[in-house]
Amino acid sequence: MLNLNRRLLALATVAAVTVLAAGCATQPASMNIADALAQTPSLSTLHGLVVKAGLNDTLKGQGPFTVFAPNNDAFKTVPAKTLNELAANPDRLKAVLTYHVVPAKVMAAEVKNGPVKSVQGSNLALARAGASVTVEDAMVVTADVKASNGVIHIVDRVLLPPVKK
Repeated sequence: MLNLNRRLLALATVAAVTVLAAGCATQPASMNIADALAQTPSLSTLHGLVVKAGLNDTLKGQGPFTVFAPNNDAFKTVPAKTLNELAANPDRLKAVLTYHVVPAKVMAAEVKNGPVKSVQGSNLALARAGASVTVEDAMVVTADVKASNGVIHIVDRVLLPPVKK
């Protein structure tokens, strides 16, 4: 029963975010990316990490940015050891989070197959097939959540940048 309740809550959260995204598509985006992350319940883990890494003010900045935002379920699949290491290493945490950000506004319909440079400095592989968009091995589950300084695409996985040698 508890598992069913969690699934229903997850479905309700996805539905709420989809409504938020749909609402944003028809009206001007008045919230910046940082505020949109803070206001979206399914992105609370990401928002907390953004604040911890000192990136909140950056994501309130002028932009434009595209954020591939892992939802809370995506963070549940990351091993606890990895999350603890990130929490203990602010530079590594910042690198992981900025790997999810592109310094341009890219709507889902504008995604072209191929690499794009992240704010972290490494390339991200983007692909689009019809209405489906992927970034690396993550699927965009909610696209085009508009913000005043860019756009958020909610993804189902946490992306880890390649280790620089």
